[in-house]
Amino acid sequence: MADKLDALRSLMSSHSPPLDALVVPSEDYHQSEYVSSRDKRREFVSGFTGSTGLALITRKEALLWTDARYFLQAAQQLSDQWKLMRIGEDPAVDVWMVDNLPYDAAIGTDPWCVSIDTAQRWEPAFAKKQQKLVQTSTNLVDEVWKNRPPLEINPVNVHALEFAGRSATDKLNDLRERLTQEKARGIIITALDEVAWLYNIRGSDVSYCPVVQAFAIVTRTSAFFYVDQRKLSSEVSGYLMENGIEVREYGAVTADVSSLASNQLGPCAFKETQSEVSGGTETGSREDAAESIKTEAEDGGSDDLIWADPGSCCYALYSKLDSNRFLLKQSPLALAKALKNPIELDGLRKAHIRDGAAVVQYLVWLDKQMHENYGASGYFEEGETLAQKKFREGKKLTELTVSDKLESFRASKEHFKSLSFPTISSVGPNAAMNHYRPQPNTCAELDADSIYLFDSGAQYLDGTTDITRTVHFGRPSAHEKACYTAVLKGHIALGNARFPKGTTGYALDILARLPLWKDGLDYRHGTGHGIGSYLNVHEGPHSISYGTRALNVPMQASMTVTDEPGYYEDGNFGIRLENLLVVIEADTKFNFGDKGYLSFEHITWAPYQTKLINLSLLTTEEIDWLNAYHSKCRDILAPYLDDAEMAWLKKATEPVRA
Repeated sequence: MADKLDALRSLMSSHSPPLDALVVPSEDYHQSEYVSSRDKRREFVSGFTGSTGLALITRKEALLWTDARYFLQAAQQLSDQWKLMRIGEDPAVDVWMVDNLPYDAAIGTDPWCVSIDTAQRWEPAFAKKQQKLVQTSTNLVDEVWKNRPPLEINPVNVHALEFAGRSATDKLNDLRERLTQEKARGIIITALDEVAWLYNIRGSDVSYCPVVQAFAIVTRTSAFFYVDQRKLSSEVSGYLMENGIEVREYGAVTADVSSLASNQLGPCAFKETQSEVSGGTETGSREDAAESIKTEAEDGGSDDLIWADPGSCCYALYSKLDSNRFLLKQSPLALAKALKNPIELDGLRKAHIRDGAAVVQYLVWLDKQMHENYGASGYFEEGETLAQKKFREGKKLTELTVSDKLESFRASKEHFKSLSFPTISSVGPNAAMNHYRPQPNTCAELDADSIYLFDSGAQYLDGTTDITRTVHFGRPSAHEKACYTAVLKGHIALGNARFPKGTTGYALDILARLPLWKDGLDYRHGTGHGIGSYLNVHEGPHSISYGTRALNVPMQASMTVTDEPGYYEDGNFGIRLENLLVVIEADTKFNFGDKGYLSFEHITWAPYQTKLINLSLLTTEEIDWLNAYHSKCRDILAPYLDDAEMAWLKKATEPVRA
């Protein structure tokens, strides 16, 4: 680790101008939450593997900022060369830089990995001490990353209409209507899931996310797809052409954005280029593209703004152009993608049924394994411990081996493509780390006397899933049961909510926390996130959270959102319960203010472990809900389970009483 830091500091010193600090974000050129192996620069320099974080390297210090989900994990993974900065507790990175870096400091970063929003937030702060944000011409981390993973050429696939529900042409027509309304001549689309959703294409450039490393530009009459063309088959190329989408090389996006924004649209703007961004040469019909954009510039009159989402568009594409030419506003595709069409909703419901069957099969298998392998019966060698016996028999159960088994159950289901994120399979103290990921050499063995939490999901052609259950294979303590019950009460309260239209997730978040607050408990993460339709497992623009971003977008019918409160006791255990909800119209007795009301529909099907519930803490209404949910689990999953699995489910979902 020290060698990496020394090498980076050497490059910082030789840079022109010399850099006092180097910012290494987690994001790629598209501001993605999950990135490809070759884009994990922050992980490479720091050793911290969480999905969220920012590294800052100064001439003498190395600091890493991350959020509460990763405090424990980062503390374990960072070497003594690094200082952990806890977001929400320690000063924000821009505040720290202003307070701790010298007057007139030069702070370097790769502008492709920083959003417009972030840069615009930092620059006024830096101005207080005449500090400046310096855009490095190359990524300095890449220069010292000698074994950086190579660029992969993964095929682009067409997402069939039977799953997408709407054609790319229809989506483009809707988008062009928005461009006209906003007096924008074109839009730069940089978020990978938005490009994939708009054009109905999918890929495998980022693990767990079926997206393609690509940009898009859409104008009132044209659509462009910027991608490494080696990824395209003749079938996919034909599909794109049929939908009026012109393919251009990935690296050509820089010149095309400049041409579109400046109206300097001569053929020279479309010359053949070799770009570090694309790793290849530009090909395609440059003259046709130039002419189509030029025609729109002439027809657009004063309506010539270029729309860019400041949260997902990188600073590199923005900073070289006249800022007055930009409409900086959230992408219209974010909400359009979140409002699932009937085909997508039908697919999500079916995917969650198959996924629920896989989870039940896993629990049946795991219950049997824990009973057989963690008892004291059976033949022992002389002096052999129980752990040694299990290892000899090849029956040792670890967080990793059992999560692999869960994946195998999912992989047997129709339309399965991959997991939707690395499975969180965690025992005892590891479950207290919100986003713990077991590793082969360090993962824990399952323990019948400890809580086991698994948070997992899959990518199916007809939907993306995400579910969390918490179980105990021995005798849970009264404290563990009380905590589990408080989490369950919050989970039920949120899922049963009815609320007026216009309500945001910020207002709903408290419902899941109140039962925990009653006992002085809480959790540090948000309560719910949107989920894609065979796309990213985390999807906005809405959320259920105490964070201010949840104030921005109200809940609307046909959105999906998770319901996942939790409680985590450092060094002991963690509890989380998660279902996916669909926002639906509510049938209420009254309609105050003629606003209309909304509610939620659960579409996740897997039992809660009644052994972990202190039934005396549940109300009659909560017990009735639990019994009704379990009854639905039996009815819905029965066609997917064999007799033994169904017998287990019936026992696990027997009606309970206080």
